[in-house]
Amino acid sequence: MSQDRSNHADQPLMLDAERDVQARLGDRPLDFESLDAISNIYRATSGLRRRAERDVLAEYGLSFGGFTILWVLWVWDAMETGRLAEECGVAKGTLTGMLTTLEKLDLVTRERVASDKRRMLVSLTDTGTATIDEVFPKFNAFEGQMTDGLSSSDKRELARLLRLVVNNARSDDN
Repeated sequence: MSQDRSNHADQPLMLDAERDVQARLGDRPLDFESLDAISNIYRATSGLRRRAERDVLAEYGLSFGGFTILWVLWVWDAMETGRLAEECGVAKGTLTGMLTTLEKLDLVTRERVASDKRRMLVSLTDTGTATIDEVFPKFNAFEGQMTDGLSSSDKRELARLLRLVVNNARSDDN
């Protein structure tokens, strides 16, 4: 619901975009706390992806999506394309193009499932494994930089709160 946020304790930490939205829509009966929370998830995600690609992944010729594919296969091993697309949060058609790029870099292979030639199994190559072994510690250091200023307790609480949002987003996916 609409409320006067002019005395809100977090006002100095508000982003310009939040102030602009408040100025434009503040007289409407909207849930501004939810709007701010979800908008900032989008902003954080977009900013983190751009920075990760620029600061960590570019050296390896990887996009954030390509890195995600390597990471999923590294953690869970070979996987069929349908499940891989789901785990990476991309459409199957999008995954196909990403896999083509990763194959050209000799990071993954695709092979038909013997029992059902319509299905494809994706695996890391030795080069793919070596790449993710090398890039992941750098990526994890980047994650530490991006959460600088948060205590261990803050990080656990942020992860817990975001899990709630993730679970709410997934509730109708089944």
